[in-house]
Amino acid sequence: MRLILASTSPARLSVLRAAGIEPICFSPRVDEEAEVVAREAELGRALTAPELVEYLGRLKAEDVVHRHAAEIAELGGGLVLGGDSAFLIDDQILGKPHLPEVALARAKQHRGRSGVLHSGHWLVDVAADGSPQGAAGAVDTATVSLAADVTDAELEAYVATGEPLELAGGFAIDGLAGAFIDRVEGATSCVIGLSLPAFRRLVRELGHDYPSLWNRAA
Repeated sequence: MRLILASTSPARLSVLRAAGIEPICFSPRVDEEAEVVAREAELGRALTAPELVEYLGRLKAEDVVHRHAAEIAELGGGLVLGGDSAFLIDDQILGKPHLPEVALARAKQHRGRSGVLHSGHWLVDVAADGSPQGAAGAVDTATVSLAADVTDAELEAYVATGEPLELAGGFAIDGLAGAFIDRVEGATSCVIGLSLPAFRRLVRELGHDYPSLWNRAA
């Protein structure tokens, strides 16, 4: 069974590779902001963080299934995985900060406190002819505590590296900020952006054996 990752995220790719899976990656084309606005208008309310990350993961997976059906058929089918992440403090969703000043402000807000990382997943089972034959979604969460003794100078130096600017919540536990994280409650892979336990459950829910995805030498 071949895994197709509907993402070009280096973090998600590294999680899968460390787990013995070498996926084929396609970049999804989803206008996330427009899609969320439309969905919330349809519902008449704001999406919760779990709803948001699963919905965006679904859109990404379905986009790749649709646009790359021929390539997936050439592979003989496979499982297409889309995902998204959101970090919450004080019930406020903190997405990618993009700007250094925003990243620094969020890091100071997080310092000495715990936030919740929601990781959404959507898995589509694609037949040998490139047509979808089943799908399932799941959201996993992890609580992340930032050390209280991290100094302003350390946070400023971290932001200056540029690493947190395109990361949900503005930190990477598997990167330079790993030394600033006191505690993680939940799957570590969930914090990186792809929960391996949740992914395994989805694979099994669609009727496949998880070890059948192992295709990368140790």
